[in-house]
Parts: sequence; structure tokens; C-alpha cells
Amino acid sequence: MYTVEPWIVTGVRPLMGRTLEVEFRDGTTGSVDLQELIYSSDAGVFEALRDDDEFARVFIEHGAVTWPCGVDLAPDGMWAEITGKDPFEV
Repeated sequence: MYTVEPWIVTGVRPLMGRTLEVEFRDGTTGSVDLQELIYSSDAGVFEALRDDDEFARVFIEHGAVTWPCGVDLAPDGMWAEITGKDPFEV
């Protein structure tokens, strides 16, 4: 059991097709496809990531994937998607 959250993002890299390669504090790595979220009819704030340059500006802030336009992603949700585990039961 971890004494600190294993899902804190420590590395992120944008890939083709609105996909991110992420690495977490516990060493887990994987890809998260954001295309469906970004291009949905109700994308909301995620619509800003349709711009190639904006998507490429991804960075980490306080352990979360973030963009200059103010969009961020929940790191525990990405970790759960990649590992198939409940982040609050580890």
C-alpha cells in the first residue's frame, strides 16, 4: 500500500491523434486517448485542445496534466484507465 498517491503524474508527452503518454509516481506508464473527449459535441473547455499547438503545450502542474488554456485532467482517472484499478483502493 502506498503512503502517498501512486497516480501523481511525473511525466507527460503528447503523441499523434490527441493521445498522451503519461508516467506516474509509482512507475506506471501508459497512453490515454483523449480524441473522443476533445471532439465530442459537448467538449466544453476541452474544445481548446483541438488546436494542434495548444495540445502540444501540455505540462505537469501539481502532479496533474495541464495546458496553458486552463484545461487539466484528473490524474487518478488516467491512472485508473491505464491500470484498471480503483485508485482509492491501493
